[in-house]
Amino acid sequence: MLICPQCQFENPNTNKFCQRCGTSLTQKDCSECGTLVAVNEKLCHNCGAMTGTVWWAIIVAQQIFNQQAVSQEDAVTGEQKAQVVETSVEPIIPSVPPIPEKTPELPPVATAKLSQLPEVGAYLDHAQRYQLIEPLTEVPENTPDQEVEGRVLDCQPFQISPLMAIVGNQQQTSEVTSGGQPNGNGTMAIGIPQIAQAYVDLHSQCYEAIPKIHDAWQDSGMEVLLLEDRSDWPTLVDIWRQDQITSLQILHWFYEMTQLWEALEPWNCRQSLLLLSNLRLDEDQSLALQKLYLEPVNTTVSSPAVATSADGALSLKDLGQVWQVLFQQSQRTQFGSLVQLLGELQLGKIQTVAQLRSRLLEIAQELEDNLTSPATMSSPEPIFNQQQATSTPTIELEVDISTSSDAPTKVPLDEPEENTSKSDDLPTVVLPMQLVSLEDAGRTDVGRQRDHNEDFFGIETKINKLEYANSRTVQARGLYILCDGMGGHAGGEIASNLAVKTLRQYFKSNWVDGQLPTEESIRSAVVIANQAIHDINQQQGNSGLRRMGTTLVMLLIQDNKAAVAHVGDSRLYRLTRRGLEQLTLDHEVAQREILRGVPREIATARPDGQQLTQALGPRDENFIAPDVQFFEVNEDTLFILASDGLTDNDLLEGHWHSHIQPLLSSRANLERGVSDLIDLGNKYNGHDNITAVLVRAKVRPNLDAQR
Repeated sequence: MLICPQCQFENPNTNKFCQRCGTSLTQKDCSECGTLVAVNEKLCHNCGAMTGTVWWAIIVAQQIFNQQAVSQEDAVTGEQKAQVVETSVEPIIPSVPPIPEKTPELPPVATAKLSQLPEVGAYLDHAQRYQLIEPLTEVPENTPDQEVEGRVLDCQPFQISPLMAIVGNQQQTSEVTSGGQPNGNGTMAIGIPQIAQAYVDLHSQCYEAIPKIHDAWQDSGMEVLLLEDRSDWPTLVDIWRQDQITSLQILHWFYEMTQLWEALEPWNCRQSLLLLSNLRLDEDQSLALQKLYLEPVNTTVSSPAVATSADGALSLKDLGQVWQVLFQQSQRTQFGSLVQLLGELQLGKIQTVAQLRSRLLEIAQELEDNLTSPATMSSPEPIFNQQQATSTPTIELEVDISTSSDAPTKVPLDEPEENTSKSDDLPTVVLPMQLVSLEDAGRTDVGRQRDHNEDFFGIETKINKLEYANSRTVQARGLYILCDGMGGHAGGEIASNLAVKTLRQYFKSNWVDGQLPTEESIRSAVVIANQAIHDINQQQGNSGLRRMGTTLVMLLIQDNKAAVAHVGDSRLYRLTRRGLEQLTLDHEVAQREILRGVPREIATARPDGQQLTQALGPRDENFIAPDVQFFEVNEDTLFILASDGLTDNDLLEGHWHSHIQPLLSSRANLERGVSDLIDLGNKYNGHDNITAVLVRAKVRPNLDAQR
């Protein structure tokens, strides 16, 4: 299938244009000069700019086992072999040498050797899709396997790769586990390297530090992986040397390493953090890995940065040695209590990640006390806090939220086993954060059964960006409103449209730049919008079901502070790397009864369970009590405003892994993402209008405020 780059629609391989939006599937525009070039061209023929889709290829000589293991492998059943991806792969090199007859004299594992490497211009696969565009180079750090790597051009960039087809099928059949543990319920098809599963699972959990995998296969003793190309990203040690990098930024990188250490341990890939050349930084100066390295088995790591214990097992002591080397190579002076921390790591006094995080928190607190003044800490934000120190990515973030008594209970999805470490009593460290980007997209659709659309939404953002060679600051405010109208002929359209425009006009005059509106101001805005609709109902003499009205969910963002107000059953969700969380509670009869203590099964079984208890317009201000919450955006967050056409039947809760989680990445296109959500709603909830608004906020430590 050919995936349209514009709308993500799946087209037959023979199509030259997308069946949905008409986008060319054979040509694309040069990003520099706008010239049309073929999708399989590496460079623009007009200006010479790079236009091709390039992947980082890794070719590994697989370990080969003794004759007994080979015989076991040959015993694969016909049913298992049928699972192999239907893509013939041309051998990159001749078959591995035969194992000698006297196998008892050999060690249980021998290593295949690479020879006759393909030259520049050759293809890595029989289908002639992936073309080598530079000489392959050997990877000296990788032992015991021999490994080479280099860039390849994707000559069919719009065609879904076999690996992604397998992943998509597994997600649809719920065979892939969301916990990210190796050797779980989800397994790759025969012919796909096991290491590919690590990339897929870790990246699916929004570990953006892990490069995205595009394709993978194994054949004739070789494993081939195609990854996102990060070879040109700056290395951590190079940025570490810069004078403007503060001690707090260094602590932040250390903390990110502890998070990755835990994530990589089940996959035996912690070695990835111990090679300086593998530690990179993204555009926001967050830690990133160029690739994953498997840990050596019972052998000493051959790396200038690491010297493991005698038995070859990795420990936090090895991570501490890498930190020492970073200071040595950058010629930076170790500061304060960090000297003691590195000494404790070297002596093996720190045995667990929880202990290490506790010490990092203490050092960060000291830096805050020493380097900040009351003026710079007037609005502090946490860079990392207690929940981050004790939880895995699927645990929900605890933040201080001023809510009414019916605030929703946070129920994290895919919650892991309870963490019983002693780090539960760790102090919360408060450090300033700043917004670095704010993006949004919205779309509404009539659905498959309605003849008119009563949903309406509005988006208004103001962004001031200040960028230097070494820093970027964003000051922004955003107003996001979604309404689902109801009542009488065309009444729903009028109510939802009027509510959005009334609220926008109110905040145009009552939102002071640089400061989030107060709770009183937000409630006043909702009351005014209600009154505008109510007045029309009174003027027209509407009664009963003919009284028009609308639901409301509204998100306000000022830098990294946010507020939400809602009336009715339109919802706001928040996605972070910890999972998906519903921030609003529906104003429905069933939910009201649940809050009164009625068992959920009984409350939801009521015939009027889905009847709204609040809406804008049908009644006057005495019957309107909007829920208003305030919170802080302390980590990268995707907000989802949605009408019930998208949220019915727990649709988002059931498909957030596939349709929402990838959108947290700054490289994901929100316009495409919101279109995919609309398509999802039409597929499962096409009985109603469908509307979604996505808001992606990226934050980083405010290091300038600490200087």
